[in-house]
Amino acid sequence: MAPKRPKGAGAFPKPVESPAPKPPDPSELYAALDLGTNSCRMLIAQPKGSQFHVVDSFSKSVQLGAGLEHSGRLGRASMARTVQAMRVCRQKLERHGVKRMRLVATEACRRAVNGSAFLRTVEVETGLKLEIIEPEEEARLAVISCAPLVSTRTEQLLVVDIGGGSTELVWIDLTSVPKRERPRAIMRLHAGFHPQESPFPAAKVVDWISVPLGVATLRDQFRDVKDDAGRFALMSWFFEESLAEFAPYKDEQAREGFQIVGTSGTVTTVAASHLRLKRYDRTKVDGLRMTSDQIDRVIRGYLELGPEGRRRDPRIGQDRQALIMSGSAILQALLRCWPTDRLSVADRGLREGLLYAQMSADGVLEDGPF
Repeated sequence: MAPKRPKGAGAFPKPVESPAPKPPDPSELYAALDLGTNSCRMLIAQPKGSQFHVVDSFSKSVQLGAGLEHSGRLGRASMARTVQAMRVCRQKLERHGVKRMRLVATEACRRAVNGSAFLRTVEVETGLKLEIIEPEEEARLAVISCAPLVSTRTEQLLVVDIGGGSTELVWIDLTSVPKRERPRAIMRLHAGFHPQESPFPAAKVVDWISVPLGVATLRDQFRDVKDDAGRFALMSWFFEESLAEFAPYKDEQAREGFQIVGTSGTVTTVAASHLRLKRYDRTKVDGLRMTSDQIDRVIRGYLELGPEGRRRDPRIGQDRQALIMSGSAILQALLRCWPTDRLSVADRGLREGLLYAQMSADGVLEDGPF
Protein backbone atom coordinates (compact mmCIF):
# COMPACT_ATOMS: atom_id res chain seq x y z
CA MET A 1 0.00 0.00 0.00
CA ALA A 2 1.45 3.34 -1.05
CA PRO A 3 2.18 5.77 1.77
CA LYS A 4 -0.26 8.66 2.11
CA ARG A 5 0.96 12.06 1.09
CA PRO A 6 0.53 14.91 3.55
CA LYS A 7 -2.24 17.32 2.75
CA GLY A 8 -1.41 20.61 1.15
CA ALA A 9 1.87 20.48 -0.74
CA GLY A 10 1.19 17.10 -2.27
CA ALA A 11 4.74 15.88 -1.46
CA PHE A 12 6.85 14.65 1.43
CA PRO A 13 8.49 17.53 3.33
CA LYS A 14 12.02 18.25 2.21
CA PRO A 15 14.77 17.46 4.69
CA VAL A 16 16.10 20.50 6.47
CA GLU A 17 19.61 21.25 5.18
CA SER A 18 22.30 21.86 7.77
CA PRO A 19 23.84 25.30 7.46
CA ALA A 20 27.21 25.35 5.72
CA PRO A 21 30.12 25.46 8.16
CA LYS A 22 31.05 29.01 8.95
CA PRO A 23 34.39 29.92 7.35
CA PRO A 24 37.09 30.91 9.83
CA ASP A 25 37.52 34.58 10.58
CA PRO A 26 40.49 35.78 8.47
CA SER A 27 41.66 37.86 11.45
CA GLU A 28 42.27 34.61 13.35
CA LEU A 29 44.30 32.92 10.62
CA TYR A 30 48.06 32.46 10.42
CA ALA A 31 50.21 31.13 7.57
CA ALA A 32 53.66 29.57 7.43
CA LEU A 33 55.58 28.83 4.25
CA ASP A 34 58.81 26.82 4.08
CA LEU A 35 60.78 26.93 0.83
CA GLY A 36 63.41 24.24 1.15
CA THR A 37 65.96 22.61 -1.12
CA ASN A 38 63.51 20.02 -2.38
CA SER A 39 60.00 21.15 -1.46
CA CYS A 40 57.73 24.16 -1.06
CA ARG A 41 55.24 23.69 1.79
CA MET A 42 52.64 25.95 3.34
CA LEU A 43 50.09 25.71 6.16
CA ILE A 44 47.20 28.05 6.97
CA ALA A 45 45.89 27.52 10.48
CA GLN A 46 43.68 28.89 13.26
CA PRO A 47 44.64 28.83 16.97
CA LYS A 48 42.67 26.24 18.94
CA GLY A 49 43.44 25.83 22.63
CA SER A 50 47.13 25.08 23.07
CA GLN A 51 47.32 23.76 19.47
CA PHE A 52 46.06 24.94 16.10
CA HIS A 53 43.59 23.74 13.49
CA VAL A 54 44.84 23.49 9.88
CA VAL A 55 42.47 25.26 7.49
CA ASP A 56 44.42 24.76 4.25
CA SER A 57 47.78 23.40 3.12
CA PHE A 58 50.06 23.09 0.13
CA SER A 59 53.05 20.88 -0.63
CA LYS A 60 54.96 20.57 -3.88
CA SER A 61 58.31 19.02 -4.81
CA VAL A 62 60.04 21.87 -6.68
CA GLN A 63 63.65 20.56 -6.49
CA LEU A 64 64.94 24.10 -6.08
CA GLY A 65 68.42 22.82 -5.20
CA ALA A 66 68.81 20.57 -8.26
CA GLY A 67 72.40 20.97 -9.51
CA LEU A 68 73.31 23.41 -6.73
CA GLU A 69 76.00 21.11 -5.31
CA HIS A 70 78.03 21.37 -8.53
CA SER A 71 77.17 24.82 -9.91
CA GLY A 72 76.64 26.87 -6.75
CA ARG A 73 73.58 28.42 -8.42
CA LEU A 74 69.84 27.85 -8.59
CA GLY A 75 68.92 26.61 -12.06
CA ARG A 76 66.37 28.21 -14.39
CA ALA A 77 64.04 25.21 -14.48
CA SER A 78 64.14 24.89 -10.68
CA MET A 79 63.35 28.57 -10.22
CA ALA A 80 60.48 28.41 -12.74
CA ARG A 81 58.93 25.44 -10.89
CA THR A 82 59.24 27.29 -7.62
CA VAL A 83 57.62 30.50 -8.93
CA GLN A 84 54.67 28.41 -10.17
CA ALA A 85 54.30 26.87 -6.71
CA MET A 86 54.47 30.32 -5.12
CA ARG A 87 51.62 31.51 -7.32
CA VAL A 88 49.43 28.72 -5.94
CA CYS A 89 50.40 29.72 -2.40
CA ARG A 90 49.52 33.35 -3.08
CA GLN A 91 46.09 32.32 -4.40
CA LYS A 92 45.40 30.33 -1.23
CA LEU A 93 46.51 33.19 1.01
CA GLU A 94 44.28 35.63 -0.87
CA ARG A 95 41.31 33.24 -0.87
CA HIS A 96 41.44 32.94 2.93
CA GLY A 97 42.27 36.59 3.50
CA VAL A 98 45.32 35.76 5.63
CA LYS A 99 47.12 38.78 7.08
CA ARG A 100 49.50 37.19 9.63
CA MET A 101 52.13 35.10 7.94
CA ARG A 102 55.80 34.20 7.90
CA LEU A 103 57.37 32.99 4.66
CA VAL A 104 60.91 31.62 4.87
CA ALA A 105 63.59 30.05 2.69
CA THR A 106 66.35 27.78 3.95
CA GLU A 107 69.53 26.02 2.79
CA ALA A 108 69.23 26.25 -1.01
CA CYS A 109 68.75 30.02 -0.93
CA ARG A 110 71.37 30.40 1.81
CA ARG A 111 74.02 28.65 -0.28
CA ALA A 112 73.21 29.71 -3.83
CA VAL A 113 75.05 32.79 -5.11
CA ASN A 114 71.81 33.86 -6.78
CA GLY A 115 69.56 32.92 -3.84
CA SER A 116 68.74 36.48 -2.73
CA ALA A 117 68.23 37.63 -6.31
CA PHE A 118 65.81 34.76 -6.88
CA LEU A 119 63.71 35.78 -3.86
CA ARG A 120 63.48 39.30 -5.27
CA THR A 121 62.16 37.73 -8.49
CA VAL A 122 59.61 35.74 -6.47
CA GLU A 123 58.40 38.98 -4.87
CA VAL A 124 58.04 40.71 -8.24
CA GLU A 125 56.29 37.73 -9.85
CA THR A 126 53.97 36.74 -6.98
CA GLY A 127 53.93 39.54 -4.42
CA LEU A 128 55.21 37.15 -1.73
CA LYS A 129 58.21 38.34 0.25
CA LEU A 130 60.35 35.51 1.64
CA GLU A 131 63.20 35.86 4.13
CA ILE A 132 66.23 33.59 4.32
CA ILE A 133 66.55 32.34 7.88
CA GLU A 134 69.77 31.32 9.61
CA PRO A 135 70.49 27.68 10.55
CA GLU A 136 70.00 28.33 14.28
CA GLU A 137 66.49 29.64 13.77
CA GLU A 138 65.68 26.74 11.45
CA ALA A 139 66.83 24.30 14.14
CA ARG A 140 64.90 26.15 16.85
CA LEU A 141 61.66 26.11 14.87
CA ALA A 142 61.99 22.38 14.19
CA VAL A 143 62.52 21.78 17.91
CA ILE A 144 59.44 23.67 19.11
CA SER A 145 57.24 21.93 16.51
CA CYS A 146 58.12 18.63 18.21
CA ALA A 147 57.29 19.80 21.74
CA PRO A 148 54.00 17.82 21.94
CA LEU A 149 55.93 14.58 21.30
CA VAL A 150 58.39 15.04 24.16
CA SER A 151 57.78 12.56 26.96
CA THR A 152 57.54 13.86 30.52
CA ARG A 153 60.07 11.10 31.39
CA THR A 154 62.68 12.46 28.96
CA GLU A 155 65.82 13.91 30.55
CA GLN A 156 68.08 14.11 27.49
CA LEU A 157 66.48 14.96 24.15
CA LEU A 158 67.99 14.89 20.66
CA VAL A 159 65.88 16.51 17.94
CA VAL A 160 66.94 15.71 14.36
CA ASP A 161 65.51 17.52 11.33
CA ILE A 162 66.68 15.94 8.04
CA GLY A 163 66.02 18.46 5.30
CA GLY A 164 66.73 18.59 1.58
CA GLY A 165 69.89 20.67 1.84
CA SER A 166 70.90 20.46 5.51
CA THR A 167 70.36 18.46 8.69
CA GLU A 168 69.87 20.13 12.06
CA LEU A 169 70.61 18.41 15.37
CA VAL A 170 69.81 19.90 18.77
CA TRP A 171 70.71 18.26 22.10
CA ILE A 172 68.62 19.43 25.06
CA ASP A 173 69.04 18.72 28.78
CA LEU A 174 65.71 18.65 30.65
CA THR A 175 66.91 17.32 34.02
CA SER A 176 66.33 20.64 35.81
CA VAL A 177 62.74 20.94 34.50
CA PRO A 178 59.87 19.31 36.45
CA LYS A 179 58.47 16.36 34.51
CA ARG A 180 55.06 17.86 33.77
CA GLU A 181 56.70 21.04 32.47
CA ARG A 182 59.11 19.40 29.99
CA PRO A 183 57.02 19.67 26.78
CA ARG A 184 56.14 23.27 27.69
CA ALA A 185 59.81 24.09 28.34
CA ILE A 186 60.62 22.94 24.79
CA MET A 187 57.94 25.28 23.44
CA ARG A 188 59.52 28.22 25.24
CA LEU A 189 62.64 27.81 23.11
CA HIS A 190 60.84 29.80 20.39
CA ALA A 191 62.39 32.84 22.08
CA GLY A 192 65.92 31.52 21.49
CA PHE A 193 68.28 28.71 22.44
CA HIS A 194 69.71 30.89 25.21
CA PRO A 195 66.69 32.71 26.67
CA GLN A 196 67.00 35.61 29.08
CA GLU A 197 65.96 35.37 32.74
CA SER A 198 62.59 33.66 33.01
CA PRO A 199 60.31 32.69 35.91
CA PHE A 200 59.83 29.29 34.26
CA PRO A 201 62.18 26.26 34.43
CA ALA A 202 64.34 26.34 31.31
CA ALA A 203 65.38 23.60 28.92
CA LYS A 204 69.16 23.75 28.48
CA VAL A 205 70.46 23.51 24.91
CA VAL A 206 73.72 21.57 25.38
CA ASP A 207 74.77 21.77 21.72
CA TRP A 208 73.35 22.18 18.24
CA ILE A 209 74.71 21.85 14.72
CA SER A 210 73.54 22.46 11.17
CA VAL A 211 75.25 20.02 8.80
CA PRO A 212 75.15 21.25 5.16
CA LEU A 213 74.09 17.79 4.00
CA GLY A 214 70.46 16.84 3.46
CA VAL A 215 68.74 14.20 1.36
CA ALA A 216 69.28 16.12 -1.90
CA THR A 217 72.80 17.47 -1.31
CA LEU A 218 74.13 14.14 0.06
CA ARG A 219 72.66 12.25 -2.89
CA ASP A 220 74.29 14.68 -5.32
CA GLN A 221 77.70 14.21 -3.65
CA PHE A 222 77.67 10.49 -4.54
CA ARG A 223 75.58 10.47 -7.71
CA ASP A 224 78.50 9.08 -9.74
CA VAL A 225 78.81 5.90 -7.61
CA LYS A 226 76.97 3.21 -9.58
CA ASP A 227 76.76 0.41 -7.00
CA ASP A 228 73.60 0.93 -4.93
CA ALA A 229 74.82 -0.66 -1.67
CA GLY A 230 78.27 0.90 -2.02
CA ARG A 231 76.79 4.35 -2.57
CA PHE A 232 74.59 3.94 0.52
CA ALA A 233 77.54 2.93 2.73
CA LEU A 234 79.67 5.85 1.49
CA MET A 235 76.86 8.34 2.13
CA SER A 236 76.30 7.05 5.64
CA TRP A 237 79.95 7.12 6.72
CA PHE A 238 80.48 10.52 5.05
CA PHE A 239 77.60 11.97 7.03
CA GLU A 240 78.85 10.46 10.28
CA GLU A 241 82.23 12.13 9.74
CA SER A 242 80.45 15.49 9.61
CA LEU A 243 79.24 14.96 13.19
CA ALA A 244 82.75 15.14 14.66
CA GLU A 245 82.04 18.66 15.97
CA PHE A 246 78.77 17.58 17.59
CA ALA A 247 79.37 14.88 20.12
CA PRO A 248 77.54 15.28 23.43
CA TYR A 249 77.40 11.87 25.11
CA LYS A 250 78.54 10.27 21.86
CA ASP A 251 80.75 7.67 23.54
CA GLU A 252 78.12 6.66 26.08
CA GLN A 253 75.39 4.11 25.58
CA ALA A 254 71.80 5.29 25.45
CA ARG A 255 70.42 5.65 28.92
CA GLU A 256 67.03 5.72 30.63
CA GLY A 257 65.43 9.07 29.96
CA PHE A 258 67.03 9.55 26.50
CA GLN A 259 64.73 10.29 23.55
CA ILE A 260 65.34 11.07 19.88
CA VAL A 261 62.66 12.91 17.91
CA GLY A 262 63.13 12.69 14.14
CA THR A 263 61.30 15.06 11.82
CA SER A 264 61.55 14.70 8.04
CA GLY A 265 60.06 12.95 5.04
CA THR A 266 62.72 10.27 5.48
CA VAL A 267 61.65 9.41 9.02
CA THR A 268 57.93 9.40 8.20
CA THR A 269 58.52 7.25 5.09
CA VAL A 270 60.53 4.71 7.12
CA ALA A 271 57.70 4.66 9.68
CA ALA A 272 55.07 4.09 6.98
CA SER A 273 57.15 1.22 5.57
CA HIS A 274 57.51 -0.28 9.06
CA LEU A 275 53.73 -0.15 9.52
CA ARG A 276 53.22 -1.59 5.99
CA LEU A 277 50.76 1.17 5.15
CA LYS A 278 49.26 0.95 1.68
CA ARG A 279 48.24 4.60 1.92
CA TYR A 280 50.04 7.17 4.06
CA ASP A 281 48.14 7.98 7.26
CA ARG A 282 49.51 10.84 9.36
CA THR A 283 47.46 9.83 12.41
CA LYS A 284 49.29 6.48 12.53
CA VAL A 285 52.76 7.87 11.81
CA ASP A 286 53.01 11.09 13.86
CA GLY A 287 54.14 10.18 17.37
CA LEU A 288 55.00 6.54 16.52
CA ARG A 289 57.98 5.17 18.44
CA MET A 290 60.50 2.94 16.72
CA THR A 291 63.58 1.07 17.86
CA SER A 292 66.97 1.11 16.14
CA ASP A 293 66.41 -2.52 15.12
CA GLN A 294 63.06 -1.76 13.49
CA ILE A 295 64.53 1.14 11.53
CA ASP A 296 67.53 -0.95 10.47
CA ARG A 297 65.17 -3.69 9.23
CA VAL A 298 63.28 -1.21 7.03
CA ILE A 299 66.51 0.24 5.59
CA ARG A 300 67.88 -3.25 4.79
CA GLY A 301 64.58 -3.93 3.04
CA TYR A 302 65.09 -0.83 0.88
CA LEU A 303 68.56 -2.04 -0.11
CA GLU A 304 67.20 -5.47 -1.01
CA LEU A 305 64.55 -3.87 -3.22
CA GLY A 306 67.18 -2.00 -5.25
CA PRO A 307 66.47 1.15 -7.29
CA GLU A 308 63.74 -0.43 -9.44
CA GLY A 309 61.98 -2.03 -6.50
CA ARG A 310 61.99 1.21 -4.55
CA ARG A 311 60.50 3.05 -7.53
CA ARG A 312 57.59 0.60 -7.55
CA ASP A 313 57.05 0.54 -3.78
CA PRO A 314 53.84 2.52 -3.02
CA ARG A 315 54.94 3.07 0.61
CA ILE A 316 57.87 5.18 -0.59
CA GLY A 317 56.06 7.23 -3.23
CA GLN A 318 57.26 8.89 -6.42
CA ASP A 319 58.38 12.14 -4.77
CA ARG A 320 60.48 10.33 -2.16
CA GLN A 321 61.97 7.32 -4.01
CA ALA A 322 64.98 9.24 -5.41
CA LEU A 323 65.86 10.58 -1.96
CA ILE A 324 65.00 7.76 0.43
CA MET A 325 68.45 6.13 0.42
CA SER A 326 70.38 9.33 1.14
CA GLY A 327 67.91 10.08 3.94
CA SER A 328 68.24 6.52 5.23
CA ALA A 329 72.04 6.87 5.16
CA ILE A 330 71.75 9.93 7.43
CA LEU A 331 69.34 8.15 9.75
CA GLN A 332 71.57 5.07 9.98
CA ALA A 333 74.61 7.23 10.81
CA LEU A 334 72.70 8.93 13.62
CA LEU A 335 71.62 5.62 15.11
CA ARG A 336 75.18 4.29 15.00
CA CYS A 337 76.17 7.25 17.17
CA TRP A 338 73.13 7.16 19.45
CA PRO A 339 71.34 3.78 19.39
CA THR A 340 67.95 4.06 21.03
CA ASP A 341 64.72 2.22 21.68
CA ARG A 342 62.88 5.53 21.69
CA LEU A 343 62.96 7.32 18.37
CA SER A 344 59.72 9.27 18.06
CA VAL A 345 58.52 9.97 14.53
CA ALA A 346 57.35 13.54 13.93
CA ASP A 347 55.20 14.37 10.92
CA ARG A 348 55.78 18.05 11.61
CA GLY A 349 58.63 20.51 11.27
CA LEU A 350 59.51 24.03 10.21
CA ARG A 351 55.99 25.11 9.17
CA GLU A 352 54.47 24.00 12.45
CA GLY A 353 57.30 25.69 14.33
CA LEU A 354 56.65 28.93 12.44
CA LEU A 355 52.97 28.77 13.38
CA TYR A 356 53.64 28.01 17.05
CA ALA A 357 56.18 30.85 17.24
CA GLN A 358 53.80 33.40 15.69
CA MET A 359 50.86 32.34 17.83
CA SER A 360 52.95 32.21 21.02
CA ALA A 361 54.32 35.69 20.34
CA ASP A 362 50.75 36.98 19.88
CA GLY A 363 49.55 35.21 23.04
CA VAL A 364 46.68 33.42 21.30
CA LEU A 365 47.57 29.88 22.46
CA GLU A 366 46.19 28.68 25.77
CA ASP A 367 48.82 27.96 28.41
CA GLY A 368 47.74 24.40 29.03
CA PRO A 369 48.94 20.85 28.39
CA PHE A 370 49.49 19.72 24.82
